[in-house]
Parts: sequence; structure tokens; C-alpha cells
Amino acid sequence: MRNQTVTLRANAAFHSLSDPTRRALLDLLRKGGPLPAGEIAGRFPVSRPAISKHLRVLRKADLVHEYRRGRHRFYQINPQPLRAVDRWLSDYRVFWKSRLQDLKEYVEAAPVPNPRHMRSSHHPQRRERHDKS
Repeated sequence: MRNQTVTLRANAAFHSLSDPTRRALLDLLRKGGPLPAGEIAGRFPVSRPAISKHLRVLRKADLVHEYRRGRHRFYQINPQPLRAVDRWLSDYRVFWKSRLQDLKEYVEAAPVPNPRHMRSSHHPQRRERHDKS
């Protein structure tokens, strides 16, 4: 049986990642480093309370760390929980790599049709109309 703590942590990360705004928040923090909450909220078209709720979800999933500097709350990405997501996805990467390799081999083994001998049923030859004058 799997370690339940790891499973719960991965579930929290997946839940957090399910929302496009939270993914955008993580991208912002990944690229911009630690940022104050006000600056983060200013970069999104939603209200400050909405951003605050998203940051709370990310914090509970341990995907971001919050710390105070003076009156400001700063947020910084914590990539550690994403490792559980990456481990889960790794099985699917192997699966798709295998399937794509099978497809590649199939396509490469298929005979190449001669375009001169092919007639498309979708594009019948155009018949010209002859008007009687």
C-alpha cells in the first residue's frame, strides 16, 4: 500500500493545479520569484479576495510558501509537491512514448502509395456544361 501522506499531498497538488488561475499564479511565481500579495493580485483581472483564496489553496497544498516582510506578505513557489505529480505523470510518459513509437514504426512500414494511381472520390473530375445556343 502507498504511503498515505504522499497520496494526500499529491491529491492536494492535483486539486490546486486543476484551476487555470492557480496554474497561472504558479507560473508567475516560478518566473518572477517571491512577490508580495498586492503585486500578484495586480497582475490578474480578478479581485484581490479571489487571488487571496487561490493563494490560500496553493499554500494549503504546500505549493507556495508565505512569509512576512514588514506589512507585506510575500509568496514563493515550492516545487517539492510537484515531484509527486511528476512521478504520477512519468508512467503516462512511458505509455505515450511507447504508443508513439508503435505509430512511427507502423507509418514507416506502410507502403507509400503512388499519387498518380490514386483517384480521390472526394474530388470527382469536373464536367463542363455545354449550353445549347
